Amino acid sequence: MQKLNLYVIIILVVLTSCSQSGKRYKIGVSQCSEDIWREKQNAELRMGAYFQDNVELRFAAAYDSDERQVQQIDSLVATGIDLLIVAPNQVSTISPAIDRAYDKGIPVIVFERKTSSQKYTAFISADNYEMGHVMGEYIASRLGGKGNVLEIKGLEGSSPAIERHNGFMDAIKGYSGIKVVGSLQGDWTETTANERTKQWLDNNKDVHVDLVFGANDRTAMGARKAFSPLTSYPTPLYCGIDGLPGKDGGIQLVRDSLLDASYIYPTHGDQIIDLAIKILEGKPYEKETMMMSALVTRDNAKVLLMESEEIMRQAAHLDQLHQTADSYLHELDTQRMVNWLAVGIIALLVIVFVLFYLYHLRKIALQRERVVNTLWNMDVEKHETATPSNPTSPPSKKSEDAEPVSAFITRFKEVVGSRLADSDISVEDLAADMNLSRVQLYRKVKNLTGSSPVELLRTARLNRAYQLLLTTDKSVSEVAYDVGFTAPSYFTKCFKEEFGILPGDVRQN
Repeated sequence: MQKLNLYVIIILVVLTSCSQSGKRYKIGVSQCSEDIWREKQNAELRMGAYFQDNVELRFAAAYDSDERQVQQIDSLVATGIDLLIVAPNQVSTISPAIDRAYDKGIPVIVFERKTSSQKYTAFISADNYEMGHVMGEYIASRLGGKGNVLEIKGLEGSSPAIERHNGFMDAIKGYSGIKVVGSLQGDWTETTANERTKQWLDNNKDVHVDLVFGANDRTAMGARKAFSPLTSYPTPLYCGIDGLPGKDGGIQLVRDSLLDASYIYPTHGDQIIDLAIKILEGKPYEKETMMMSALVTRDNAKVLLMESEEIMRQAAHLDQLHQTADSYLHELDTQRMVNWLAVGIIALLVIVFVLFYLYHLRKIALQRERVVNTLWNMDVEKHETATPSNPTSPPSKKSEDAEPVSAFITRFKEVVGSRLADSDISVEDLAADMNLSRVQLYRKVKNLTGSSPVELLRTARLNRAYQLLLTTDKSVSEVAYDVGFTAPSYFTKCFKEEFGILPGDVRQN
């Protein structure tokens, strides 16, 4: 294993040494602040640069200071960068510095936050208005259309804070029973959210709060810590936005029920680097790019966290290898003679990575197909052996083994079918109905189908929804609630992933 790692290091060193002879692009990255979201994004930017043989990144963080970010942008431009990547702290205050860079012929990629100027080359971000709107719909659904909500907003003047607030408010307009009892000005930090919430609680002791909506996960957690000492106060629900993986990230907080829901705010630093290279090399690119994002609830948090942690582990390992390769670079100047070997092996590694990724996708597809075929669309008789020609002959061992399997599957189908409309159903509830422990149910279902009880419950809900759409005149929202989904938008997303079409297209097709 040590020899293999050494070979990989040598290959990376060779590739790096080879790249130094060509054109190198200097890219400046101006971050408006420094937090775990931007740390993840910076790591992805570096990772994306590893797969380019001619990129040098220069980072700067303004720590939420407009004046500092303006100075940092001017300084990056003065060093002779070829392209600027910038997340403006506020909409208008950073625009003059961005304009100066653009007017000097430097391409500018504005990401995550908007600027009031039109002097930029490309913009890439997720849809913050949509995030706020979807969370508003989810919150209204979660509260049953009635309740008091306390909102903690993001940094004043920043485009994500403005758009998330507007999306949230527009979403709850249609719910007369939802009342925003307070809209506190935050700055994305947990500390400020905690202080503002405590102040609000001191001045509104008689106001009951059913749910707290934070503009990001940290503000939601800051509010939670302000409420937690109030033992006599009914515990509200907490929702945020960011949905980061890893320790104390939004996905883990939802899994551990510290947050009721979050919304993934994608970082995708590697995608930003790809866009930068296209611009620098004169290749076609989209001026406006909206990245995909998704709602995180208890239904999917565990799976999302497992997948994200594995990706982060692999990325950290690759980053460690690259850093080790950099140290070897100073000692190995003779590696240019083996350029052809480095290129060949790197290409092979890329192919292996692509094949592994395709295998992973195929495995997921086969697993989903097997779940549907083995549990929800199959007859119980398929688990039984054929009837012997001699009815007096003793049953075979295979037939005897199939009978309890058939009985278990039949019972499990009955339990799941009777609880589809219950949006709060848990694995513990299913296990109790089956007279099993949670661990026993999980292991038995996993052994028989290859999937977890939660995955089968979701598949059953989607199949029932498909039947209701075909055989009734109920609306998509009514069907979503009938089969246990708490938000029509999330139901639509899951339905599209499962069947490849939108729920509204079922009757047309």
